Amino acid sequence: MSLIKKSVAEASTRPSGSLVGDQGVIKGSGGADGRRLPLPALLALATAVFVTSLTETLPAGLLPAMSADLRVGESATGQAVTVYAVGTALTAIPLTAATAAWRRKRLLLVSMAGFAVANTVTALSGSYPLTMAARFLAGVAAGLAWALLAGYARRLAPGHLQGRAIAIAMAGVPVALSLGVPAGTFLGKVATWQVAFLAMTGLTVALLGWIAAVVPDRTGQERGGRAPMAAALTVPGVAPVLFVTLVFVLAHTLLYTFIATFLDHLGMAGSTDLVLLVFGAASLLSIWMVGAQIGRRLRTLTLASTLLVAVAAAALAVLSGSPVAVYVAVALWGLGWGGAPTLLQTAVADAGGEHADGAQAMLVTLWNVAMAGGGVVGGLLLGLLGPASFPWSVLVLLVPVLLVVLAARAHGFPARRGGAA
Repeated sequence: MSLIKKSVAEASTRPSGSLVGDQGVIKGSGGADGRRLPLPALLALATAVFVTSLTETLPAGLLPAMSADLRVGESATGQAVTVYAVGTALTAIPLTAATAAWRRKRLLLVSMAGFAVANTVTALSGSYPLTMAARFLAGVAAGLAWALLAGYARRLAPGHLQGRAIAIAMAGVPVALSLGVPAGTFLGKVATWQVAFLAMTGLTVALLGWIAAVVPDRTGQERGGRAPMAAALTVPGVAPVLFVTLVFVLAHTLLYTFIATFLDHLGMAGSTDLVLLVFGAASLLSIWMVGAQIGRRLRTLTLASTLLVAVAAAALAVLSGSPVAVYVAVALWGLGWGGAPTLLQTAVADAGGEHADGAQAMLVTLWNVAMAGGGVVGGLLLGLLGPASFPWSVLVLLVPVLLVVLAARAHGFPARRGGAA
């Protein structure tokens, strides 16, 4: 993936499961009795995550046609993904701070409207600079969305189901990667790449109506409070989660970005689609498993996630001569990675407490820095050491990730979550 991606936890969590907003204590609102998840609203948020993730990665499957119509090389067209990530990384923190007092539903509608505008301009543009400007705008909208969605999902659920609510919302990421990108690529082939982007606009417009109809509103933060980013950095546990996010995402991205190149090196170039499908299916299973257990086993799941990706990288490094071993390794990779966004967003929200919004904004920024860095580091490794170096590099990067998770037992990745029922 240029994966994703991302999200702001809007309130602090108390052991009772109540949430603190700018109006004081708000009871868990997962349903009429405060015990159930509001599935229509959470599925709307999952669709927003899907739109965000697919908008980012869609150009990857449409590069030749886009390159021809924009009259630039494929390498230049490929920067449409980089510009998107840069837009998110540069604007997530300042925009989160500037909109902290906005009501959450209004902010979500604004961010989704930004995707509709950006994808429409991308589809209709015949100019390379205008296309890049539209992609930057989409990245800005993503910065708002990713700094909002996980926290919004969290606030819609009762305390003991908040991790599961985030998992449902984040399911849009593997669905976009495993189904959305192939579908968009197919649509671009049977029609045009412009139709694929216009289809994204149509989906986003429908989503705006869905959000307006079924997603409950929530308040923002009080005005005049301490700068959320500076305050968040002083909270024990936030820094370890941010470090793990930066390095874990970097490790994943440098391999995922160049997976087609790595498979070509193994003589499996024709199997890229099937390999990605296996990865996506395993990621969906991971999302479900994490959602079912995150309330009680955040630390254990994070350690398991890291170890699974490490084992997968080791298998790809040592057993890559066997296609069966490659598929097994990719399945383990998906099992380890699929739930990682939910785990990291939940961990930083728990650690940040009342400053969780600032912590989440920094997580979004570092996530996108790592994604952009994965492409750069992967390109350097490819030129210097060749594609065989990718899985070994993942292993090297995951060593400090594992050590920090193990060390952050009191804060960051605690043995017992303070907000879990």
